[in-house]
Amino acid sequence: HHALRVMILSGFLGARYAAENPLSLSATLVFEQSYSGVDGDSASSAELYALLSALANAPIRQSFAVTGSVNQYGEVQAIGGVNEKIEGFFELCEARGLTGKQGVLIPKANVENLMLRQDIVEAVRKNLFQIYPVTHIDEGIEILTGIAAGAPDEKGEYPAETINGRVVKRLLDWSEKQRAFAAPPKEIETDKTDMNPEITNTDDEREPDT
Repeated sequence: HHALRVMILSGFLGARYAAENPLSLSATLVFEQSYSGVDGDSASSAELYALLSALANAPIRQSFAVTGSVNQYGEVQAIGGVNEKIEGFFELCEARGLTGKQGVLIPKANVENLMLRQDIVEAVRKNLFQIYPVTHIDEGIEILTGIAAGAPDEKGEYPAETINGRVVKRLLDWSEKQRAFAAPPKEIETDKTDMNPEITNTDDEREPDT
């Protein structure tokens, strides 16, 4: 499952951001204090959000939980156990105090599977807890960061201050640095006259003694 998720994330990043320049990054995702494998692909959208957040230098709001699979086109796909995942995060938020800013991002395809407890339904109705159904990674990253994802113009370029625009700029900067590092060193031109200075024998020019 892990290798498949990595290939999907690489496929998305390559298709969207590497049309003109090759991808120049190596990323490592770490689940702190987790010592076992993660089954399934329901964390793949969260992994992609983390990558985009780091590349765009756009912090993710820590009041959200995320679940959902993602394909190489950035489409968020259905997962299993959606009710249990929402309930688990709701209980954590409730224990710490509901603020109205907490919520869960779920695949829109899972909306028809929702059978939530009445206390969660009431919290959502009172705007104390949010559930965001999303269909694409662009929708999710906007909710998580509060920054527009950005759509390409007719030239395929993204607005500079959007998430996608920031990612493109960061990758382009890295690509240029990589090319500069790999380029052969330039030859240093030397002035040959400096290497072989003319030596004047001043003894021959002295006037003879009288």
